[in-house]
Amino acid sequence: MIVVIQCAATKQPNAGHLRTDDGRRVMFVAQPAMAPPVTGVHYARPDDLSGAGSSWREKLMRYNTDPQGDPLGLLPAISLYTHPTYRRLAEAIDPNRLFILSAGWGLLPASYLTPNYDITFSPMAEPYKRRRPADPYQDFAILPDIADEPMVFFGGKDYVPMFASLTRTHRGPRTVFYNSQLPPNASGCRLERFATTTRTNWHYECAGGWLAQLRSC
Repeated sequence: MIVVIQCAATKQPNAGHLRTDDGRRVMFVAQPAMAPPVTGVHYARPDDLSGAGSSWREKLMRYNTDPQGDPLGLLPAISLYTHPTYRRLAEAIDPNRLFILSAGWGLLPASYLTPNYDITFSPMAEPYKRRRPADPYQDFAILPDIADEPMVFFGGKDYVPMFASLTRTHRGPRTVFYNSQLPPNASGCRLERFATTTRTNWHYECAGGWLAQLRSC
């Protein structure tokens, strides 16, 4: 079973950053020109040029294959977020079968070293953090080699189109849990409604219930 869960706004306080050539921390946001200025921070989109003739995304790809390790202290994607559900999934699921759907970066393996960022699809977020559907992103779609296994997704309706698109070449069945009265548009996916009175971040409750069922089998 392959498990995908959406990202979260709250990151670990020790989350690392990519750096500019002059040593400033890079904070990735959806609308850099709208972000509040902070001394020592450079705002950028993941696909902006890094100043070395390539994008920050390409720089992150090279960083993840660098034999020197992790000098900037980036955290694995599954460890970047503070909510305990991510830790519980990491404890229960084979790391090769656990993925994060990130509004900033795309579909990432749990172990992928990921810099701090503040990008979301949530319409409630501040404008500089908000990724719009038409914004151009070269999202990662790092699918597992075990491409015929069942896949489940825990995430809000704003993330479902991205999940369906980035996993469209997956050969196994894909199940999307949802909470809304009307089912989301998830082309090629099986939909399963999770009934709960929770409205904000209900997918954590859904993932927890799914894990409990998994352990009881």
